[in-house]
Amino acid sequence: MNLFSELKRRNVYRVAVAYAVVGWLIAQIATQIFPFLEIPNWVVRLVIVLIAIGFPIALVIAWAFEATPEGIKRTEVADAMPAVAGQKKHVWIYVVVIGAAISVALFFLGRYSGANATPRSASDDLRRDKQSEAPAGSAKSIAVLPFDNLSRDPDNAFFAEGVQDEILTRLAKIADLKVIARTSTQKFKSVPADLREVAKQLDVANILEGSVQKVNDQVRVNVQLINALTNAHLWAEIYDRKLTDIFAVESDIAKTIADTLQAKLTGAEKQMMASQPTTDTTAYELYHKGRSLWGKRTGDNIPKAIAFFEQAIARDPNYALAYAGLASAYILSPFYTGADRREAGSKAKEAALKALRLDPNLAEAHAALGKVLFFSEIDLSGATREYKRAIELKPNDADAHHWFSNDSLAALGQFEEAIAEGKRSVELDPLSIVINADLGETFFYARRFDESVAQLRKTLEIDPTSFYTHYNLGIALQAKGDLSGAITEYEKAKQLSDNPAVATFWAQAKAHAGDKDAARRMLSELDQISQHREVVGYLRALLYLSLDNKDEALRWLEQDFDERDGSNISWIKVDPLLNSLHGDPRFEALVQKVVAPKDNSEGR
Repeated sequence: MNLFSELKRRNVYRVAVAYAVVGWLIAQIATQIFPFLEIPNWVVRLVIVLIAIGFPIALVIAWAFEATPEGIKRTEVADAMPAVAGQKKHVWIYVVVIGAAISVALFFLGRYSGANATPRSASDDLRRDKQSEAPAGSAKSIAVLPFDNLSRDPDNAFFAEGVQDEILTRLAKIADLKVIARTSTQKFKSVPADLREVAKQLDVANILEGSVQKVNDQVRVNVQLINALTNAHLWAEIYDRKLTDIFAVESDIAKTIADTLQAKLTGAEKQMMASQPTTDTTAYELYHKGRSLWGKRTGDNIPKAIAFFEQAIARDPNYALAYAGLASAYILSPFYTGADRREAGSKAKEAALKALRLDPNLAEAHAALGKVLFFSEIDLSGATREYKRAIELKPNDADAHHWFSNDSLAALGQFEEAIAEGKRSVELDPLSIVINADLGETFFYARRFDESVAQLRKTLEIDPTSFYTHYNLGIALQAKGDLSGAITEYEKAKQLSDNPAVATFWAQAKAHAGDKDAARRMLSELDQISQHREVVGYLRALLYLSLDNKDEALRWLEQDFDERDGSNISWIKVDPLLNSLHGDPRFEALVQKVVAPKDNSEGR
């Protein structure tokens, strides 16, 4: 008797098929039902491992034993027993059919419900107390690491950055994916030694690595998608194309990644992913040079970014993304470079509106316009509208979530949603200094001072040399009542920056601690500084409050509003440093002016 006949006689085949079907049924129950019951993932993995281990054991038992009317007997004993009339030999078939039907039903139920689940907003997550409990390294999460520049010309490094950024931008429009912002991914090498550690820091499951080689009008793009948790290579491809085909390559890479990660795409998302922002490859490179410099936000990088955006626009006057980049650079330039605030705001609004005329569905343009309305026009409701639209169009836009959180939501006192959006922006850009620091500031406005201090100290672990973080930590400590700690942080910030705001916060803290002359000296210094650059009224108001002169403080706050200094006055309703003014009729009237809806219909 050959082996296969013996396997059949001993019912090993039947057991194998029945075990496979029942095992598959149990696996489907574990993967589809357990998550709804909030059973930990390790239990699901344990069930699958036990099923796999049990398979060979079941086959061995099937070979050695057999079920009889008198119980389980060794096969040799069962063979010697007389056959029982009417024994039901086909029960196992019913078990297989029923188990298979249930398995298939559970499989399609899981796929259908997962694919049709409506993405929740950050505020929905918070209201469900799930914001910080999302599974680490979701299967539909990805970080696009910097692409290697294999060209001999170092200047092509910006082109390689552009390819990375375009792929990331397309992926960021998919609501069903979590896509890490470029600010965070740029901190890593294109081919890191430890992918698992990178994935852990960025809280993703998948990593896209790549390289770009550009020679004359030819370009080669080499990409590979890796599951960083298992080190499995999910997909790889080499594209050899003409330079003018680079946008099609970027769209194809993004679409393939989405398909590989089984992300559900809407019709609008597919259309946006396939869009071609410009036909001019030189303008494309100039834009991405500007984007790279804008992201650094230090020294003279903002003016350089503005110059590159303007050059891109000169090459392609219909390049909407370049106008959006120009708007974002102009609106931030007063803080980082001391540029004239009103002139910068006017140019920023003009560029943002031009971008929207060219492409009404450009998320970056809506986000930039929201920032303009908040900073330059103190239009909190208008900013809210634009930020919401930006997030609808690009759900993974960390900047839009960040600005929505720290700007209009915080300023209006909608702290639950503001903190949820702030946490979402940190999830999408976990290593961004500005985003992390501003989450700390949002906690400050919400008067959750301990959390504010903790978040800002965590931010300093990322970059101890950030003056912005040090002075925000000083503000939080001052509000908490720790004046000496606040003064120490302000002094650290002063050593790192000559920004007049930093010196002003230090002086008013010293005055609150008893050194009134520090505030008086600072007022004189601001008079001198104002001869060659703007000094906003908010800074003088803080100094007069530290000198117990509420009338002068109110006068400067009112002037600040009249001069449309939204970058300070917009938070007047929630600013803890202005506590002593609450209840004053002049102050309350000013608060109402700030939060009231504005008519900006002429701009849109």
